[in-house]
Amino acid sequence: MLDRALAVLEILAREGPDLSLAEISEKLQLYKSTAHRLIMVLERYRLIEKNSVSGRYRLGLKLFELGTKAISQLDLRERAHPLLERVVLETGETVHLCIRDEAEVVYLDKVEPERSVRMACSVGRRNPAYATSVGKAMMAYLSDAEVETLVRKQGLKPLTRNTIVTLCELKTELARIRERGYAIDDEEIEEGVRCVGCVVRGHSGEPVAAISVSGPAFRVTKEKVEHLAKPVVAAAGALSASLGFVDEVILVAAAI
Repeated sequence: MLDRALAVLEILAREGPDLSLAEISEKLQLYKSTAHRLIMVLERYRLIEKNSVSGRYRLGLKLFELGTKAISQLDLRERAHPLLERVVLETGETVHLCIRDEAEVVYLDKVEPERSVRMACSVGRRNPAYATSVGKAMMAYLSDAEVETLVRKQGLKPLTRNTIVTLCELKTELARIRERGYAIDDEEIEEGVRCVGCVVRGHSGEPVAAISVSGPAFRVTKEKVEHLAKPVVAAAGALSASLGFVDEVILVAAAI
């Protein structure tokens, strides 16, 4: 079914701008009933739209939204990669670039040091935002209402004995993050792993991504966190500036 649904999008893109149900079914050699079922699904997700006057179908604005996001993420990764490499050189630990997708973080890029013990997290992986330094760094710049909505959707499940499991505790932690300029994952998603993350903000101040440094807790000790945070904060500040945003808190923290 997925193949056929994609074929509908392809035919609209190639032979549109709009086609009737009969034209779509004929060009794809499908029964009208089959084509109609596929179209209804695509319509539901705003991937195609029906002209209320002519009854013909065209590509939906959702595809534009998805394409815009894909392009911006590729651009973000290209801008960030040299900064990630610099943080690896300065810290000797694994560095990640992540974005938020609702209540989860998605790992866009990863640069590893030449060490035998490294982090196993791979590009494309998803983790719950509330239990990661990158996720909390981004959540710290959402409104209370947005944070509460995310928590309602996903909940706060204990992943380790250090995981934050109440909304009150999470809000307190997010306030601390805003105050110090970076977030800490203190073995909250995986025992034996500690991470330090900082938000990357877009031109209007919205949290668009986060950069983190991660390592085994025996190397990334609590005493080292503040020292490791400096290059992460500096990289996040530089990337934010390249996107058109300069935040005084990030600049002050990077200069400490």
